[in-house]
Amino acid sequence: MKELTIDRPKPLIEVAGRPLVDHALEQLEGVHHRVANLHYLPDKLEKHLGNAGVETIHEEELLETGGGLKNALPLFREDAIFTMNTDAVWQGPRASEVLAAHWQPDKMDALLLVVPQSRTHGHLGQGDFDLSQDSQLRRGTQTVYTGVQILKTEPVSAIEDRHFSLNRVWEGLFEAGRIYGVEYEGHWCDVGHPDGIAIAEKLLKGV
Repeated sequence: MKELTIDRPKPLIEVAGRPLVDHALEQLEGVHHRVANLHYLPDKLEKHLGNAGVETIHEEELLETGGGLKNALPLFREDAIFTMNTDAVWQGPRASEVLAAHWQPDKMDALLLVVPQSRTHGHLGQGDFDLSQDSQLRRGTQTVYTGVQILKTEPVSAIEDRHFSLNRVWEGLFEAGRIYGVEYEGHWCDVGHPDGIAIAEKLLKGV
């Protein structure tokens, strides 16, 4: 299984003395082939990620989360991959290991890592999903999507449009009963806004 990081704004901004993107890559240690989809500051990011052994692809035109993933699919051979946003900091078990331990491709087309709102930090919105006893997801407010998932590539490649959101892929999986979730047991911090940096650093210090 391979992994795709979907770049978000300012991934080189430092949190606790390290670029934000490095905190993300730490959650994917052990995944040997990694690809980053670049748009913002592509030259600087390409150099930084190349030193970390990450392959890059440039998205000159913003294609949204689903379109950007579809654009990068030719770089992968597997039928299921990790996808990840880079604007978060974690305290707890490695995200990729949690997902891999719960992945059941016979019944799942997507497995999303979610965290209860009580263990989120810096998150400004409401929750995204409710998690049932059998681990199926439905739209709700109890848990927040961490930005990391395992996703089969076929539902993405089947969409003919060039620009589209991953929400469109998920909606089809909701209808088919093929989208599941697993609860992250640690803490997760949203660093997608300026105040998130200080909150993340406090979390990492254990304050």
